[in-house]
Amino acid sequence: MKVNNELEQQIAVFGESGSGKTVLLSSFYGATQEPQYLSKSMFHVVANDIGQGNRLHKNYLGMRNSATLPDQTQFNSTSYSFSIKLRDVGTGKQKSKPFDALRLTWHDYPGEWFEQDVSGPEEAARRIDTFRSLLGSDVAMILVDSQRLIDNAGEEERYLKSLFSNFRNSVLSLKNELLIDGEKLVEFPRIWVITLSKADLLPDMDVFSFRDLIVEKACDELDQLRQVLASLIQGSDALSIGEDFLLLSSAKFEPEKIELDKRVGVPLMLPLAAILPFERHAKWAKAKQLPAKVASNLLRGAGAFAAAMLGKKNPIVKGKIGLVFKFIDPDLVNEAAKMAADGLQYMNAEACRKGDSLSATLTRFKMDLDEGESTKVLLRSFQ
Repeated sequence: MKVNNELEQQIAVFGESGSGKTVLLSSFYGATQEPQYLSKSMFHVVANDIGQGNRLHKNYLGMRNSATLPDQTQFNSTSYSFSIKLRDVGTGKQKSKPFDALRLTWHDYPGEWFEQDVSGPEEAARRIDTFRSLLGSDVAMILVDSQRLIDNAGEEERYLKSLFSNFRNSVLSLKNELLIDGEKLVEFPRIWVITLSKADLLPDMDVFSFRDLIVEKACDELDQLRQVLASLIQGSDALSIGEDFLLLSSAKFEPEKIELDKRVGVPLMLPLAAILPFERHAKWAKAKQLPAKVASNLLRGAGAFAAAMLGKKNPIVKGKIGLVFKFIDPDLVNEAAKMAADGLQYMNAEACRKGDSLSATLTRFKMDLDEGESTKVLLRSFQ
């Protein structure tokens, strides 16, 4: 979580080729450009690279208007950056805000690098550079392909064991290059969400049955992956993998018809990237079991985020926002992280009444995650 005038959240998406990453991203972005979304939302989602935004929107329109799926990408390690521009709905003088906008950076890691060896030194170097580029991500998602589960019905463990083992081996092959002089990493994705992609193919599976399937069929392989990831980082107590689960469906797909308004989980992508790291980092920091460098890195921007959610002025006295760790107010952070349903609804209503689009957006994000859990689309860690 990095803050200056924008709060930046990064998300890394890992999935084998054909697991639906391009369709997912196109569905996410395209829906935010629809007139009905723009008229109701308190923010606009703007692609920072206009060409990328147009291509994603084109993919979305092709699915919506002619049921045409985007071309499958291969060895494409593109990162996508979106700014969440808050609408100025206030009247009169606005108090100082902890930050002005949010930025979401989406890293798409090529699935082919899980399934086959690199072709030579040039591709090996590109794979290392690609992985390094996503080390600043707050959340990582590992996609489990519903179609592959269907293809292995009754023997789902064959697919799931292979998926997690291939990922573990891929990370192991990068370990020496990632750890310069053997020093473990401070900055690294620490929240790994196990995600069911193409969830519309398994309409009877809710997030609890998905979790149970993973635990039953691939518990050992997931634990081995956890051990490998833990071996890369300082403060391995601040690592969550296989504790959060999400169902995702980019649309309802039928012959000659793609219903993009029947998505599952996709509207939670932005709230998940923004809120989940803040909640989890505050919890880990409160446990006081982390090295100081790790705690400082995780809580960078937490004070500004908490102040924004609660509709308070920026708590940092001087210096650039989010860089002065000693000015973080732990009580403020804990209050925002623990805010329950009634408090959220009140804060959201007050923010809307006052025209505080930043507080309204962040409290709405937190409410969205709570609703995702109540509809059994999202399962957050109990730890």
